Amino acid sequence: MRSHPRTLLGAALIACLMLAGQAQAAPKTSFRIAWSIYVGWMPFPYAAESGILKKWADKYGIQIEMVEVNDYVESINQYTAGAFDGVAVTNMDCLTIPSAGGVDTTAIVLGDYSNGNDAVILKRTNETDHPKLQDIAKRTVNLVQLSVSQYLLARALDTVHLTERDVKLVNTSDADIVAAFGTKDVGAVVTWNPQVGEVLKNPLAEKVFDSSQVPGEIIDMLAVKTDAIKDNPKLAMALAGAWYEVMTMMTAHDAAGQAAREQMAKDSGTDLAGFDKQLVTTHLFADPADAAAFADGPSLPKTMDLVRHFSFDHGLLGQGAPSADVVGIAFPDGRVLGDKGNVKLRFDDEFMKLAAAHKL
Repeated sequence: MRSHPRTLLGAALIACLMLAGQAQAAPKTSFRIAWSIYVGWMPFPYAAESGILKKWADKYGIQIEMVEVNDYVESINQYTAGAFDGVAVTNMDCLTIPSAGGVDTTAIVLGDYSNGNDAVILKRTNETDHPKLQDIAKRTVNLVQLSVSQYLLARALDTVHLTERDVKLVNTSDADIVAAFGTKDVGAVVTWNPQVGEVLKNPLAEKVFDSSQVPGEIIDMLAVKTDAIKDNPKLAMALAGAWYEVMTMMTAHDAAGQAAREQMAKDSGTDLAGFDKQLVTTHLFADPADAAAFADGPSLPKTMDLVRHFSFDHGLLGQGAPSADVVGIAFPDGRVLGDKGNVKLRFDDEFMKLAAAHKL
């Protein structure tokens, strides 16, 4: 029995439409992740250089490219603009740039929190002078403005009953901060490692406050576009798998661990001793169970409440934002700070828990 030509045409058209729909629905399999130099993020380039990242990407049938962006803020801007699927970023900068800009972003790995890596440093008038934090009043302070450095400065000033109105802020990129401190016009800087270590080599440098005094508030994490992992969760699984394999390797007290840290040190422009010194002031969540517990713990919502109010007070949540509630922040237990209808920053413990259970 022969089919009617129209029936054949209709069947062919339906088949074509189905194939087109399947093609459109096929998940993305090639991804780009941006990183910049910081002790807590050096496992990313090491994972790529060592082949560990490729091994995990191959396991899940995807491709992941790690891309260094020399300027940290620029890496976040490029992620926000769509050049990258993920970025190594701090909790505050993730809220104020991509999330406030409307990019729905999920933190899939909480890598560490700064426990002394970020610091306020004053310049002595001479080598025997030892200024205190309150001596920052009336000084010019160079920092990456509207970043975690300014957040740290605000938290520091509050401890000595000063405000940002008591200093003059000068926006300075992280790449230029060390050179700036060496000039006669700069009386103070706020920055992060490895720049902190370089600034402190100056005989006139005096550290007067650091992030160990506000533990758990400056969080270094891997954030990806929420749609990207909804479309293809294998991206998050491969990234988490590679991350925790590197964590196990670099924290081992053996030759392989030392070799891994030596490569990370080289990639960040220092030596092993310098890199290990930075690790001392980094609360590294090497165990995924610890990272998941931190994500689930009571301190994270409290920290993000501080961060979002600081961000609103400094105009970082968007022009005309009516309150700190404008951007919703979701936590693993379902709690949301801010607008539940506009959740743009999510903390997800799923992939850290899978790593802890050896189910990746």
